[in-house]
Amino acid sequence: MDFDPRQIPWSSHQGHWPAIDAAQLGASQLSACFASPPVWAPELIRELPMGQTATVQAAVLIPIVLRGPLGNAPHVLLTQRTEHLSTHAGQIAFPGGKVDAHDLSPEAAAVREAQEEVGLDPHYVRILGSLPHYVTGTAFVITPVVALVDPAFEPRPNPHEVADVFEVPLAFLMNPANHRFHEWLRDGVMRQWYSMPYTELADLGNGQQQAQERFIWGATAGMLRNFYRFLLAANSL
Repeated sequence: MDFDPRQIPWSSHQGHWPAIDAAQLGASQLSACFASPPVWAPELIRELPMGQTATVQAAVLIPIVLRGPLGNAPHVLLTQRTEHLSTHAGQIAFPGGKVDAHDLSPEAAAVREAQEEVGLDPHYVRILGSLPHYVTGTAFVITPVVALVDPAFEPRPNPHEVADVFEVPLAFLMNPANHRFHEWLRDGVMRQWYSMPYTELADLGNGQQQAQERFIWGATAGMLRNFYRFLLAANSL
């Protein structure tokens, strides 16, 4: 990546969309949305290609960890990729990767990759359903698989692929006030994407904390934006 996406101008996207109410983000409410999905259309489907022509089937897990005494404070688990990876190095991503020939389905691939990357054992996972394909500029055709995760799970990141594992409140991500819309004109081509910067307090020990920004952008933010639009449609019936 030869530019810093944080430095690209942004705006709030047109449209005054409401936040998804926290009461609609619990396990039973999310399950109901996927059990009886609404009629809707994803906002983001395909990024502008960056030279690749042959597509690669891939899957990611959107793991919703049921935090809170009653699972009423759900968080989304995300990873910070290591800097030496060949694609999307150092970026924030969902656990996931290519769909292998032995995978029975994209859902199976997403669960397998989550286990390999962050040690998420499948018995902690309950799949709710999938969102529409998202095609990246690097020609990955991604199936986003949404799942509920038992908070008893303890991450064990694979140091080759994952530099860090963290969580962001689902309510933060499902609030469009936190969605930034970027436009960047380069070589006569207008590229557009979302970002959702999240600031958390990192524990430095001895009672000290330091603010740390997690810059969620690109494909990860795009799939989260589609998830928001899905829940918006489901809760507007």
